[in-house]
Amino acid sequence: MKKIKIAAILVLLTGMSISCTQGFEELNENPNLITEVSPGTLLNPIIYGIASQNALQSVDVTFNLMQVSLTYPSITGGLHRYDVSNNIGNSAWNNYYKWLNNIREMRMASVKAKDGNYEAIALTLNALVYANLTDLFGPVPMSEATRGEEGILYPRYDKQEFIYEILLADLERANTLYDVSKPMIYAEDILFQNKVASWKKFTNSLRMRLLLRVSNRTETKAFEKLTYMIEHPEIYPVFTTTAEGAILKVTGVSPNMSPWGRPQDFNLNIKMASFFIDNLNALEDPRRAIIATGATALVTNAPLGYKGITSAYAGSDSQFKYNASTLVNVQAQNPMQIFILTYAEVEFIKAEMAQRGYVADAAGHYVKGVKSAIEQVKAVAPANYFDNIQAQYNGTLERIMLQKYYALYFTDYQQWFEYRRTGFPVLPTTTAMLNGGIMPSRFTYPDNQQIKNYENYMEAIQMIEGDNINSKVWWDK
Repeated sequence: MKKIKIAAILVLLTGMSISCTQGFEELNENPNLITEVSPGTLLNPIIYGIASQNALQSVDVTFNLMQVSLTYPSITGGLHRYDVSNNIGNSAWNNYYKWLNNIREMRMASVKAKDGNYEAIALTLNALVYANLTDLFGPVPMSEATRGEEGILYPRYDKQEFIYEILLADLERANTLYDVSKPMIYAEDILFQNKVASWKKFTNSLRMRLLLRVSNRTETKAFEKLTYMIEHPEIYPVFTTTAEGAILKVTGVSPNMSPWGRPQDFNLNIKMASFFIDNLNALEDPRRAIIATGATALVTNAPLGYKGITSAYAGSDSQFKYNASTLVNVQAQNPMQIFILTYAEVEFIKAEMAQRGYVADAAGHYVKGVKSAIEQVKAVAPANYFDNIQAQYNGTLERIMLQKYYALYFTDYQQWFEYRRTGFPVLPTTTAMLNGGIMPSRFTYPDNQQIKNYENYMEAIQMIEGDNINSKVWWDK
């Protein structure tokens, strides 16, 4: 890793590479641009850096694994066929640790300034990033990570159960640190415009996500804790409208620019997967026009409605006698949205809790979740949407998770994480899939960890029972 500090020195950590770009990231990497470190100095570059990384990975990784879209043409191989390269996790590893360095700096600056609001925000962002990191890999360095200035150049890996214990405790503490009567005194943040109450709702909404993630582990008492949170909104306020959600509004005004420098790259050699489109067709869902283009006939260019390509298809490209739907690239053009954690996700968490019998009104929360998921992509749900039997809540977790799958569209890796937790939605398999047609359970560690942090790496693979894509993380066992 490499430690990025807003100072005149660059402290090296184990095996972490850093790419320097313009805008927000440059503010964190060029010491000549900053004369003094403060929580406000660091916050916007951190938000933008995390969000832009997540947006890129959602398309490159999650869309392929979860049959949202696929590379086309692609006769053999490809992530949609579970052909997973050893370096697939490098981008997440390198970039997440880069921003974790800066989050640590922000937290220390907040403590020094005795500013509880900024400290709570730093704890929240730290939990957001570490949760994704450990859900991608399993055990990862945390307690000794980002501490190069202390001489810890080869950090040990922590067990995932320990990481989650710390993150959940940090979010609990962050909830108590917020003081809505005190303003955020630095420049306006790009996510919530210095609204302390909104940051507090984000903290608690994230805690709900993480509790649900580990709920299969009964020793965590996650369902009981979630129930208490839902029943005590005066203590644990969460998002209650679509507008309140953690959705970064990319303005297109430098440095808050689309992560795609060329919007045409967003859908270059990409087609929509049949699973994703076919379900939306069955629902007669208004999100189709926002997300996907229409398909057309090869020769006449006649419109064919919304039509995808079979993910992990077997055989030649010539079997598809049409130009399939692709992603609408306006989604990646300035101005755009990057979903971090939305109100729709909160409602689907509540719907699942109700379906499991812990709280009331599963159908009500389901309907709110669906409506908000449609609203967040700026589509309009028709008044008769729920007249369609395919759209109605039918009392099953499978129905909730299918709609949650669409609500998590374009939200980093969350579709994949939730599939690993629940097995829903049920994705079709093909004979061309590798790995025995089994969904990968994690990424393998970056190769440089075997070289630069060998002893700790070897301990980590014992924890995870082998550094391969089928090893289960702690909450998935």
